[in-house]
Amino acid sequence: MADRLKASAEAKKAMLAKFKPKAAQPDPEFEQRAARKEAELQAVREARAAAKEAQRLAKLAEEEAQRQAVIEDEMTELESKRKARKEWKAAQKAEARAKREARQAMRRAS
Repeated sequence: MADRLKASAEAKKAMLAKFKPKAAQPDPEFEQRAARKEAELQAVREARAAAKEAQRLAKLAEEEAQRQAVIEDEMTELESKRKARKEWKAAQKAEARAKREARQAMRRAS
């Protein structure tokens, strides 16, 4: 009976020994892993920053293209107005010339 109790006590101690915390061993790759993780984070940050900058530049380019399109539309409208005014002036001038020539022709005829 004593042997059984002794064996039982030893088995119990062995079971408890499994759950006891063991002395911590330093991880040999801890610093390398930390450096690798930091490098990965830095790469992700740089990629995000580059994507953000590219998006900002694309937006600026689009805004500039829109401004240029508005300017071109305004210039086209201004040119068409100038052309219409020149045509109107030419028509007025031709009409005035025709009236003047008609008056001169009537004077000569009389």
